[in-house]
Amino acid sequence: MRNKPLLVSIALALLVASGWGLYALGERHGARQMPSSPSGTAKASAPTAVATAPKTADAASDDGRKVLYYHDPMAPNQKFDKPGKSPFMNMPLVPVYAERGAGGKEAGGVTINARAQQNLGIRTAEVVTGTLAPGIEAVGSVAWNERDVAVVSARANGYVEKLFVRAPLDPVTKGQALAALYVPDWIAAQEEYLAVRRMNAADSSHSNMASLVDGARQRMRLAGMSDAQIARVEARGSVEPRITMVAPIAGVVGELNVREGTAVTIGMPLARINGLSTVWINAELPEALAARLKTGSRVEAKSPDGTIVTGKVGAVLPEVNAQTRTLKVRIEVDNADRKLLPGMFATLHFKPAARDDMLLIPTEAIIATGTRTIVMLAEDGGRFTPVEIEPGIESGGKSEIRKGLKAGQRVVLSGQFLLDSEASLKGVEARQGESPETSAGPAAQQPPLYQGTGKVESIGKDQITLSHGPIPALKWNAMTMGFRAPTRGVPKDLAVGASVDFEIQAMDDGQYQLVTILPRRASSNGAKP
Repeated sequence: MRNKPLLVSIALALLVASGWGLYALGERHGARQMPSSPSGTAKASAPTAVATAPKTADAASDDGRKVLYYHDPMAPNQKFDKPGKSPFMNMPLVPVYAERGAGGKEAGGVTINARAQQNLGIRTAEVVTGTLAPGIEAVGSVAWNERDVAVVSARANGYVEKLFVRAPLDPVTKGQALAALYVPDWIAAQEEYLAVRRMNAADSSHSNMASLVDGARQRMRLAGMSDAQIARVEARGSVEPRITMVAPIAGVVGELNVREGTAVTIGMPLARINGLSTVWINAELPEALAARLKTGSRVEAKSPDGTIVTGKVGAVLPEVNAQTRTLKVRIEVDNADRKLLPGMFATLHFKPAARDDMLLIPTEAIIATGTRTIVMLAEDGGRFTPVEIEPGIESGGKSEIRKGLKAGQRVVLSGQFLLDSEASLKGVEARQGESPETSAGPAAQQPPLYQGTGKVESIGKDQITLSHGPIPALKWNAMTMGFRAPTRGVPKDLAVGASVDFEIQAMDDGQYQLVTILPRRASSNGAKP
């Protein structure tokens, strides 16, 4: 009997505790049953829960980034302005933030963590300052050096008495006899000189004889005789009516204009001698490449037999070929061993002067779209941003960057196309100012159609609710949701409970609209399900 008050106290405590537990369980059950209604027309058949943090789309994350909207990663086209669970997959909605670039300004790009970068095989390289001396390859034809030419002309009227060379391209050496000319005009001048000289020797006391000798010698010069020929006449004391024409330089006979017995006049060209100690190689280069060459630039020439000789750019001729839009470049090459002959082809390797202040990146980092050229810039925190650049010359896997980058920045070498497409999916203007209409063309302006089958649950004025099966193209599971009615109207024979084939299309606001909806009996006649 003494323990009875104690037992009553214990019973009352148990009763109060069980009551409080039932109350808390009811509160949690009520919260679980409270429906969530994110913005949009989609309604899931399964109940959803309200998110515990009542944020809005304008809320900010812990690092200060602005939340643009919420979405289901499995259905990214559907946007919600509040957090919660997805009506499609019963998963928490994921916030989409406004990315920030340098200086805190909102900018386009994509952020990838280190593990994902490793899985994607992303490699980067630093923008460096260096020297790039790209070689220019061309093929040229060997020609005579027109500055190494000697023309042999007749010094007086006469006749070709004998030729010592017979045909063009005969090789000659310096001082070699070319032709012997008989000059009748010289005979009278020489006989006069010899007669006056003999008279001077016989009567040296006569003061006028010395001046007569000088006058006779001058008449021989006027007749075309050289001092050497006059000296021979004086030494021999006899008339020399013939003159032998010799080659002033070594080379080959480029032209032979006379034959034996040909009458010649003063100044008439007898032969032309082309030297072979140096030759020209003429090449035609596009305007852009020729502009990079300067007079004196080094050139290597490779002959057909593999011989390599060095030369220099003699001139870039100031004339553009109207048909080929090329400039002719003249290269002067040493040819002392005569390995290069006119008419040969030679492979040329130009070495323009190099600059040492170029910004250089690997060529593989560049993405050329046809209208713009970009690279993916790697920033701190795993962020990648597309940057438009102006590339320059390229050589050996390196490209010059004239505009868009700075030394010390890093660019993506592999995986940049994947990053560019990912940034584009997030609404980034990866082409920097290029509108989707101009970059993608008319075909990209129409969103794709998605097909499915289902059952009509309800028909409203502007909305039709369907219980549809999975739609793999959208990664949707089977669910019940509402769609905007077709613009062409609802078929008259469509009724609640009917099995239908339908096509839907994403709208600009993220919702989906029925394009076609037909009872399933109509699809059996050929309509594509």
